[in-house]
Amino acid sequence: MQQYNISKSNSFYVIGLSYKKADAVIRGRFSLDENSKIALLNQAKEAGIESLVVTSTCNRTEIYGFSQHPFQLIKLLCDNTKGTVEEFQKVAYVYKNQEAITHMFRVGSGLDSQILGDFEIISQIKKSAIVSKKMDLLNPFIERLVNAVIQASKRIKTETEISSGATSVSFASVQYILNSVEDVSNKNILLFGTGKIGRNTCENLVKHTKNERITLINRTKNTAENIAGKFNLVVKDYTNLQEEISNSDILIVATGAQRPTVDKHLIQSGRSLLILDLSIPKNVHENVQDLPNVMLVHLDDLSKITDETHEKRKEHIPYAEAIIEDVKKEFNDWLETRKFAPTIKALKNKLLDFKNAELETLRKKNADFNEEQAELITNNLIQKITNHFAHHLKDDNISTDESLELIKKVFQLETLINV
Repeated sequence: MQQYNISKSNSFYVIGLSYKKADAVIRGRFSLDENSKIALLNQAKEAGIESLVVTSTCNRTEIYGFSQHPFQLIKLLCDNTKGTVEEFQKVAYVYKNQEAITHMFRVGSGLDSQILGDFEIISQIKKSAIVSKKMDLLNPFIERLVNAVIQASKRIKTETEISSGATSVSFASVQYILNSVEDVSNKNILLFGTGKIGRNTCENLVKHTKNERITLINRTKNTAENIAGKFNLVVKDYTNLQEEISNSDILIVATGAQRPTVDKHLIQSGRSLLILDLSIPKNVHENVQDLPNVMLVHLDDLSKITDETHEKRKEHIPYAEAIIEDVKKEFNDWLETRKFAPTIKALKNKLLDFKNAELETLRKKNADFNEEQAELITNNLIQKITNHFAHHLKDDNISTDESLELIKKVFQLETLINV
């Protein structure tokens, strides 16, 4: 991206892994919690990386950033997770420049989601960009790109029906319950974990199951109480977890911990129990399947559920892709203007030098020299001249590179630009 005067580094990359090639266990090894993200960003600053955005969800972990070589970004990821370079290479992807730009558009627009049309990822990208900006790790290129992706996502959501019906992991879990459990409105449901996925799951449970026997538990009780207050649900202390599991017919785990929070030793009742684990890494230990009364379903299993609604959403992919191309063209047009921005700036500085020299001469020759009027007139002229050159360089019918070289030569700008 040097030719666009965007970065002192060579290229814009995305490195990452997703549900497409990495199973839940591997995704868990490369997942990043909030503290790990901050540690990664701090390490990036120390390494001299100027701009990057880090996202980590249940379905993918990705780093978008500028570097001399993608291994710099891969090392950041491996240094701050349990994953190794060898594991990463088996399941990962690396995209560069325009391919990386296209990938971010598809991810942010729900086209690359495990459940087609799931738009939860765009809020993650937006939040991650805000964090990077606060840490002075967001250059104009990535900031503009993120805003363009947000714009495309909004248009796809409003102009197509690719997200018709709920399409998130949280809804898929509720859909699974509705399809698998009889008389669900009279079952005891325990939701353990009230982060973003837990909160969305709770809303879908209330909306679609008509169940009034839903209990919430979270390590931080007031977080659960805030959500329960909206729906008039019961909240129990974390210390009551084992007791509440024993009283439950359905357990939904969305705790977001780095290791299992539920195992077979917590399950003391012999009643049938359906457990849905919506977490990455997995928060329910596989050993619960040793118990004959327990059925365990992970979010990777939920995403395989296809229905008529999903098939209908697929019909809208071409419309979504057309919107992406439209917004991406606007972004690339802006990117093209970055190619000549330093030349226009250097030209303006050169004209200001001419102006200042001439005004200084006039001051010496004229005792009643009108400083204010002269400044106004000359500044307006300089703005008109530079605008005229900028408009010329945007013309699709001319060679931008040849025009840039001519401007540099005529106004002797070469040394000013290549600093």
